[in-house]
Amino acid sequence: MPSAPRRGAGKRERLVAAARKTIHDQGVEKTTLADIAAAADVPVGNVYYYFKTKDALVAAVLDAYKTTYGVLSAELDRQPTPQARLKALVRVLTERRELLTARGCPVGSLSVELDKRDDELRTQGAIVLRQLVDWSEDQFGAMGRADARELAVALIAAYEGVALLASTFQDSSLISTEAERLER
Repeated sequence: MPSAPRRGAGKRERLVAAARKTIHDQGVEKTTLADIAAAADVPVGNVYYYFKTKDALVAAVLDAYKTTYGVLSAELDRQPTPQARLKALVRVLTERRELLTARGCPVGSLSVELDKRDDELRTQGAIVLRQLVDWSEDQFGAMGRADARELAVALIAAYEGVALLASTFQDSSLISTEAERLER
């Protein structure tokens, strides 16, 4: 989930937060290091101290998403049952309806863009979504479902698909409707 850079945070953290937001708004290809530096309120020359290339900054964004999903799964694991954990996941993923409607899923959008590349970032982008699918599979497996992988893929595909449709049609009610269906 993108977060705005906090003025009091260190420059590196501000740059990563600004990159998350700017890349989500504009995409990797259209985003320049100058755009990110301006959003982070950091002189553009300082960016190179922390990140030698834009790809290095994109890799840091992916690492930040991995960390975010790790923290999220740890929080969800506090729920008493796998069913409760999965329902909580759906609520968390869809609570930012307005953001999803405006620009789609930040991780999904980034993954789609990186999938067009033939480098290490393509692989790293897939790891972030795989982390979410794997966690979901563990929950369905704990419920005794032999089709745990298929259900996990269907769950995350439903979320990513509704984020795409809500953004395309500019209709956040699609997210609410799909979230209700998924919770059932």
